[in-house]
Amino acid sequence: MTPPVPPASTWFRTFHPRPDARITLVCLPYAGGSAGAFFSLSERLPAGIEVLVAQYPGRQDRIREPCLSTVPELARGAFEELGARVADRPFALFGHSMGGAVAFELARLLERHGPAAPRTLFVSGRRAPSIAADRGVRFLDDAGLFEKLRELEGTDSRILDEPELLRLVLPAVRADYGAAETYHTRADAVVGSPVVALAGDRDAHVRLEEAAAWRGHTTGAFDLKVFPGGHFFLTDHEPEIAALLTDTLRATTRPGPVAGRPE
Repeated sequence: MTPPVPPASTWFRTFHPRPDARITLVCLPYAGGSAGAFFSLSERLPAGIEVLVAQYPGRQDRIREPCLSTVPELARGAFEELGARVADRPFALFGHSMGGAVAFELARLLERHGPAAPRTLFVSGRRAPSIAADRGVRFLDDAGLFEKLRELEGTDSRILDEPELLRLVLPAVRADYGAAETYHTRADAVVGSPVVALAGDRDAHVRLEEAAAWRGHTTGAFDLKVFPGGHFFLTDHEPEIAALLTDTLRATTRPGPVAGRPE
């Protein structure tokens, strides 16, 4: 029997290759999320933007690998491979929820150790890193963790309705919540890249003032974009967010426009 061929990339997936793109958008999923969470957004963005999505250890095709339990570990793992993937093209980072914290730490590594800094850091559904908020979700039993996933509405309902699938993903979910809930930085931790924070106006986990506090974590420009909805406003407003990403990334690659625009 022929052994399975390992993916060319351990950490990153490209669902829609665009070799002639002007810029790369690197996406970091939320706690319990996999690379597939950004498939739809990748498909929606125009030809001028190629999307790379992180696949954290401990899920899907990396399910046999041990989960990482801290945000800095996740950022370091992504950094080790990402440098070679973005060396020849401008890039930006986008992270939702826990992914926003990973994106911030990844941006700090890239600024210190190269090959380049992101043109823009998009942080979505995540409080500023200097604001601690440990809700202890990682300590819930399996039933409690299951209810938390259903409450947040960010997990595929097909997984929530299949006990065997849920049993496979819960270890990664628990590890991710441990990373997300224990992550905290000093108030003077900053990046030089411009930061765009995205927030839901009814997000029970991230207050608007906590999202606005990202302003203190960049020496570059800052903008806060507020969307109607809760913690997963990203799903409900994907067309508007795709347009925001396109317009922002177009501005970072002037002269000349980013080809196309999402409908």
